[in-house]
Amino acid sequence: MTDVQRVEIELTEDAPGDSARVEIEYCTQCRWLPRAAWLAQELLTTFEAELTELALKPGTGGVFIVRVGDEVVWDRREQGFPEPTAVKKAVRDRVAPEKSLGHSEKPSAD
Repeated sequence: MTDVQRVEIELTEDAPGDSARVEIEYCTQCRWLPRAAWLAQELLTTFEAELTELALKPGTGGVFIVRVGDEVVWDRREQGFPEPTAVKKAVRDRVAPEKSLGHSEKPSAD
């Protein structure tokens, strides 16, 4: 097995910028691969035309970090485990700001 497991998607159109790569680094000691794989599936389903690559990166020490390009958009140590909707919004804001997340994006009640 390689250090980074990758799922690649060929695009029919150009990706919006160079930040269409997502990386999910997860702790192997904590057995968080299923959680990382599930989140990866959610992102690939939502952004099937926008992402150029999604990588699962094994780590240690309780790490669970989601990056878009080189930017950390979610860190479990600072923000806790993410809800998929929160990560989808963070990824969307960087790779496809105009994209609607549909029912996941409820208007805030003020």
